[in-house]
Amino acid sequence: MKSYLLLLLLIVISPRQAWATDSLAGTKPNIILVMTDDQGMGDLSCMGNKVLRTPNLDKFYSMSTRFTDFHVSPTCAPTRAAIFSGRHEFRNGVTHTIKERERMALSTTTFPQLLQTVGYETGIFGKWHLGDEDAYQPYHRGFSETFIHGAGGIGQSYPGSCADFPPNRASVGRYFDNAILHNNTIVKTKGFCTDVFFQAALGWIKKQHQAKTPYFAYITLNAPHDPYIAPKKYTKRFADAGWDSLTQGRYGMIENIDDNFGLLMSKLDEWNAWDNTLVIFMTDNGQARRSGTLNGEKTPIFTAGFKTGKGSTYEGGTHVPAFWYWKDKLKSGVDIPVLTAHIDMFQTFCELAKVEIPDNIQPIDGRTLVPLLENPAAKWEDRHLFIHQGRWEKGADPNESKFAPFAVRTQRWRFVKNTELYDIANDPLESTNVFDQHPHVVAKLRKAYDRWWQETLPLMVNEDAPYAPEQPQTVRYEQQLKTRGIPEWVPPTL
Repeated sequence: MKSYLLLLLLIVISPRQAWATDSLAGTKPNIILVMTDDQGMGDLSCMGNKVLRTPNLDKFYSMSTRFTDFHVSPTCAPTRAAIFSGRHEFRNGVTHTIKERERMALSTTTFPQLLQTVGYETGIFGKWHLGDEDAYQPYHRGFSETFIHGAGGIGQSYPGSCADFPPNRASVGRYFDNAILHNNTIVKTKGFCTDVFFQAALGWIKKQHQAKTPYFAYITLNAPHDPYIAPKKYTKRFADAGWDSLTQGRYGMIENIDDNFGLLMSKLDEWNAWDNTLVIFMTDNGQARRSGTLNGEKTPIFTAGFKTGKGSTYEGGTHVPAFWYWKDKLKSGVDIPVLTAHIDMFQTFCELAKVEIPDNIQPIDGRTLVPLLENPAAKWEDRHLFIHQGRWEKGADPNESKFAPFAVRTQRWRFVKNTELYDIANDPLESTNVFDQHPHVVAKLRKAYDRWWQETLPLMVNEDAPYAPEQPQTVRYEQQLKTRGIPEWVPPTL
């Protein structure tokens, strides 16, 4: 009789009840989002890399709930636009990483703006890359604390508005002692950029924790983007093993990121700050390098099996790590295999923070991940994710690039370049093109893509934007240098 009652109880309890007893919606957690630049699935030892040592991220991986089919855009500014808007980057005018087409449309309402309406403090530390002109800067897009470099990378400079501060453009020591915009003042920092960004973020997080203020901290690293420069103590091991200088620098940058992530975890321990804090680690696109030179011979670099990386519309360009940890709220070591994406973070964070998304902002393409966080086995409808490389020439008709590298992804299929179809459910590494075997699938995905393109084309608002006559961050730096100088940054006490 007891066995019968137990069986009956198991039958009537829903899968959602079996995982979570309380709803996560409206719990207003602190949110720490750490996103690295150009670090792929193969750039972690927990993902199988035998050369790298990433013990802190490996530990975090074991603690986390992992979205194992999580996708972003093929390159950096597009991914950022999609995260902050909840919709495809092209619908925010971001069709490139430079040429005035990296600027997120001013009509876009960001989720940090909405978090601020319910009492959140919001801080960005590192890379913004959604416009260098004043109106596009993060302090106008929902951030109460700004600590960033300019352009898409430290030291970059391009025609138009996209350019970093002049001192950062030196080729020697480019990632050390950088000029950084701290709110309304450019300051001179000391040390390696990743160390500085984490130090600034942790000081700010400590302050919010002590004030018991809910916060969103966005630690958005330029590493391990090229040029591949790391402190010598991080490159030495790879140099001693015989790796080329580029691999030494890149892998050194990644191991430095790991040490800093370990510092983040240790400080959250020290401050007893894990409670009601959601910590996320992810990357902004696929892996940037696929080979190196070891003892004079060209050698493949581990890619977790993907045949492509950054900039590609195949799996390797968009499939990235996504580790989510929330003490006593999410299960450790749980994989969620359904198709999820960066566009889902907007609604997720708003629902967690008890934000009512206004009806008069941009339409949202994403979904909330809260049901999956509450129950990884929750029902999740299939969907279309639209992926495009962008990057056509300035002034060109976008329609001419409609079938330039693009993809449509569903839970099972990846339709690429109008000529390739992969059964991802059974062939996750895209070894066999089954385009000819499934014409009905191709027709369905092509129709969906055609409809999406026509809807999206009018929203590409930066295509005709002329180059700005001046580089805003150059002008800002020169004016401040002349009127009040560039003060030394005083690191917070941790």
